[in-house]
Amino acid sequence: MFHEQLGRNVEVYIDDMLVKNRQMDQHLVDLAEAFGTLRKFHMKLRPAKCAFGVRSGKFLGYMVIEKMIEVNLEQIRVIQEMKHPANLNEIQRLAERIVALSSSFPDRQSEVYCSLKPYGKPRTSTR
Repeated sequence: MFHEQLGRNVEVYIDDMLVKNRQMDQHLVDLAEAFGTLRKFHMKLRPAKCAFGVRSGKFLGYMVIEKMIEVNLEQIRVIQEMKHPANLNEIQRLAERIVALSSSFPDRQSEVYCSLKPYGKPRTSTR
């Protein structure tokens, strides 16, 4: 329903929505467009869940700050406090968390994933 706005000025994940713009005058236009779409599809917002004029906050596990998006430090803390992996399942769990965290750094995501990928498959002997 927000296909014309997605990525441009709206981010949506399940039932969370963020209308974004760096210019306040354009942001008001974007909000009007989003509200128009909501009205068109007879969707309602819960006022208690809405926030307007927010310059920073947590959205989808990331800290959205006025001019940038930062990793949620809670995600880093969870990885730092994990015990050392002792088996394949624990290694895979750690790898999944690192890859999820690395999505904040798109230029490094494939590098991290590729370096961890070989450990996910059991090695077979050709003997």
